[in-house]
Amino acid sequence: MSTAPNTAASKTAATSATAGPDSFGSLARLALGGESYRVHRLDAVPGSERLPLSHKILLENLLRHEDGHTVTAEHITALVRGGSDAAHDVVAFSPSRVFLHDTNGVPVLTDLAALRDAVAAAGGDPRSVRPRIPSHLTVDHSVATEVSGRADALRRNVEIEYTRNAERYRFLKWGETLDGVHVVPPGTGIMHQINLEYLASVVERRDGWAFPDTCAGTDSHTTMVNALGVLAWGVGGVEAEVALLGQPLSMLVPPVVGVELTGELGPGVTATDLVLTVVETLRAHGVVGKFVEFTGDAVARIPLAHRATISNMCPEFGATAAMFPIDDATTGYLRLTGRTPGHVAAVETYAKEQGLWHDPAANPRYDERLRIDLSTVTASLAGPRRPQDRVPLAAMPANATAAIERVRASRDEEPQGSEIPDGAIAIAAITSCTNTSNPHVMVAAGLLARNARVRGLTVKPWVKTSLAPGSKTVTEYLARAGLTGPLDELGFQLVGYGCMTCIGNSGPLLPAAAEAVAERGAVVASVLSGNRNFDGRINNDVSLNYLASPPLVVAYALAGSVEHDLTTEPLGVGADGEPVLLADLWPDDAEIDEVVRAHLTPELFREAYTDVFGGDEHWAGVPASEGHHFAWEPDSTYLRRPPFLDEVAETVAAPADVTGARTLVLLGDSVTTDHISPAGRIPAASSAGRYLTALGETDLNTYASRRGNFEVMVRGGFANPRLANLLAPDAAGGVTPDFTRDGVLVPIHEASVSYAAAGVPLIVIAGQEYGTGSSRDWAAKTTSLLKVRAVLAQSFERIHRSNLVALGVLPLQFLDGDSAASLGLDGTEEFDLSGIAGVVEDPARPLTVRVRPADRPAFEFSVRARLDTPREAAYYANGGVLPYVHRLILRGELD
Repeated sequence: MSTAPNTAASKTAATSATAGPDSFGSLARLALGGESYRVHRLDAVPGSERLPLSHKILLENLLRHEDGHTVTAEHITALVRGGSDAAHDVVAFSPSRVFLHDTNGVPVLTDLAALRDAVAAAGGDPRSVRPRIPSHLTVDHSVATEVSGRADALRRNVEIEYTRNAERYRFLKWGETLDGVHVVPPGTGIMHQINLEYLASVVERRDGWAFPDTCAGTDSHTTMVNALGVLAWGVGGVEAEVALLGQPLSMLVPPVVGVELTGELGPGVTATDLVLTVVETLRAHGVVGKFVEFTGDAVARIPLAHRATISNMCPEFGATAAMFPIDDATTGYLRLTGRTPGHVAAVETYAKEQGLWHDPAANPRYDERLRIDLSTVTASLAGPRRPQDRVPLAAMPANATAAIERVRASRDEEPQGSEIPDGAIAIAAITSCTNTSNPHVMVAAGLLARNARVRGLTVKPWVKTSLAPGSKTVTEYLARAGLTGPLDELGFQLVGYGCMTCIGNSGPLLPAAAEAVAERGAVVASVLSGNRNFDGRINNDVSLNYLASPPLVVAYALAGSVEHDLTTEPLGVGADGEPVLLADLWPDDAEIDEVVRAHLTPELFREAYTDVFGGDEHWAGVPASEGHHFAWEPDSTYLRRPPFLDEVAETVAAPADVTGARTLVLLGDSVTTDHISPAGRIPAASSAGRYLTALGETDLNTYASRRGNFEVMVRGGFANPRLANLLAPDAAGGVTPDFTRDGVLVPIHEASVSYAAAGVPLIVIAGQEYGTGSSRDWAAKTTSLLKVRAVLAQSFERIHRSNLVALGVLPLQFLDGDSAASLGLDGTEEFDLSGIAGVVEDPARPLTVRVRPADRPAFEFSVRARLDTPREAAYYANGGVLPYVHRLILRGELD
């Protein structure tokens, strides 16, 4: 089944290679499904048989797009040969499609709309700004868990969603007028689960060509379809714009880590337990910027749904992609989810002919190797602040107690008496495609709920419970299995089909919990089946957040506290007066498998996706906009023309050095994109809240919903209350000293305005793993709009570093052994950055930082400019991707 429409936009990507050379004689014909397709045979390239799966797919992409300029025979030869020569280091990758969600997709479309305006103003044709490859935009990030624990929760949340987001949804309908953009309406599901169950083709057949399905997505969990053998990864919104406009993504060829899986999972061990072990192991090993491929004798025994859970959490262990091979499990899943028999046969034939089918005897050329024994995996959670911090179930009480004590110490206050104690679970959410795409853990949650109700157990009254699956298939098979009722009775009613709690759209706490936090300072927790638990992400009032499997979410809702020992203490007292242990309720694997086999059918999936682009009556009622230009409304608080193309000159000036820069924020390790640009509810007292209130807004909504308005987003920059700015160690996040006013603490946006008025450039200084987490391009956009010229960090997470470059912000990396602490930097100094034009010419050159402290002599040190490819250097020299593309269009180089 080819899901990409046969449009002019789709033809460009598939057929562009025909004009280029075929240096390896790889062009051939292959019969698939009774038709003959053009293919580039990988076995025509000597040495390709030793390549890992991901590099074979890269090879096919290069062969198909070889043009003698952007992709050359030397690039192809170097990829196959391996090594570290310059030709091998950088390649141009052209994804076959782009995948967006609404909160990142709206900024993408506002940028394209602004680009159309800028091209027209310069005398060009605005219609030249159009997608060249197919794209899907799924509306799944806007619905919030405002109402829960009641039968009408879904209806009420949908009504609230449409009321809040009517303006944004009208804009998305205008976006559908751009050729090649297809919107999956609200209420359909979560983008990655829809991609896995429906959109991903594995092998694409388009306009007479057959080639591997590849995808660039504006969400870091785009990697979920790696489970199907689809090479896909998360990119920033600006990179997605570049790909949509037909430009290749310039990338360093990632080294590949082969992870050998051995042994078998023990009884009662879930896919969530497995993935938390994988995250812990690979984050400790170090796989940032690398491809991971799973191999070994145990791979064949891992169900596709378990593979998807692992691949989904690829960004949590830091890799670019997490590939599983194409094999019988892949084709079995394609059949289960309703793909046509002809398409499934085509996938198998193509994969076997191209050497992409799993061969257990193969010995690919991995750059690193690692082994994980599945028999060592045990029941686990992760938290309380990072997904890589795995906690064995038996160790949870001690972990939670220590975490509570740390929070108490940081607040320097004593808890006051409360019926809701520290460690109480305020949120228990079955959420996120990470786990709701896995029928085994969802059925386990339903069976555990059934068993709990049989024994007469109920959820503690302060726990906000919710069920937010990633597709309608989940609620259908739960209903068919008779498990909806027990979940409902425990408060896990359906609240919506979307990301919801996992991305911070958790809504308000129940009144009792909210009062305990606000009035008595209770330290409360969440337990969710999501993929991220960064500080301040889930809910501003929740201090501790733990990731867990869906059945453990149900169990903790019954227990009511993260300090409860589920391995030894009863979850409650049953209707018969007897204590009930978790072991009494936990379903066995055979029963779970029986329910899955009985109630999951191809017909179930086909029915769920019959009209995937149609939407409900709410979507039908959203008025459509037309015209080559979007009609911006000057008083809108949701959509404003972004300023990234304001005053773009026709010619490019050499980047100037930076003199007399001040530090806007001084940060430590593991600063996330949530810290830099929060997604959750906008506090009324924040800079963004005060701005909106002054405009008469009463429903402030979330930062994620306001990403089409740069005025809101720039005021949200570094405004997460959990951000630790070392320049203001005793204050909550969002403030910094303004050295133009004797160091008085002010909101960060206010400080930026003050520095700009004084002509003082700004930098950000950070530690290791800067920019972890979501692919959120607004973390880079807000940095740029705050007038930050450079970010100096010990290391960067891949997507955020590339986003900074795309916004014209220079990422600088301390040399090995150096850090702000080792160099004695406290953020009060003035900084000069010299040699910027030189590093644009040659990024390998060191850049000199001169430090001018007020109380000691000036000194210098060298840093590395992280412009990793020539194309990135060109983006930076142009002031970012959008000015670069704007100039290409005006020069007629992007038709």
